[in-house]
Amino acid sequence: MAFHEVRFPDDISRGARGGPERRTQIVELASGDEERNASWANSRRRYDAAYGIRRADDLAAVVAFFEARNGRLYGFRWKDWADFKSCLPSQAPAATDQNIGTSDGTATDFQLVKAYTSGAQTWTRTITKPVDGTVKVAIDGVEQTTGWSVDTSTGIVTFTTAPAAGAAITAGFEFDVPVRFDTDTLDVTLDIERLGSITSIPLIEVRR
Repeated sequence: MAFHEVRFPDDISRGARGGPERRTQIVELASGDEERNASWANSRRRYDAAYGIRRADDLAAVVAFFEARNGRLYGFRWKDWADFKSCLPSQAPAATDQNIGTSDGTATDFQLVKAYTSGAQTWTRTITKPVDGTVKVAIDGVEQTTGWSVDTSTGIVTFTTAPAAGAAITAGFEFDVPVRFDTDTLDVTLDIERLGSITSIPLIEVRR
């Protein structure tokens, strides 16, 4: 997948709109009952960056970013200000935030994930774009400052030596969403003061 490890400007993404999308098929029966089926096992996020443009300089930055990505060709990082931590928004990431696996005594690689729980239901999201310098890791609740590394392009934590069998591996982190432009055209409007605006800048999460 063609991807640039660069983040969309934070000062523009902060004012954007968007969030998770799911695909559900609903069939209404003659009796009025419904049958529902999830077409997607995982959600996919959509955003519109146009709402974050407040100045002409913002517009110029978006146009430059769009051109450098060749429109829809290259993916890039996006900070979802509503959901970018392994913990609650008001908290700082801690090494015990998310359970990323239980060691079998042999495996050294563990994928970063984030669990979303409501009641008895939990959905687990794979995190592939952690932010460099924010990842913390613990084994059985004890933070590890050495002996591991993380690939910020895949979200895989690799231990130098496999943790002991049965050990709980946890992590805390900030993360970005891998997205791409969902259009090959930017429709720029110039007003009488020559200040520009764009009606819509759709972005969509890319999944491998």
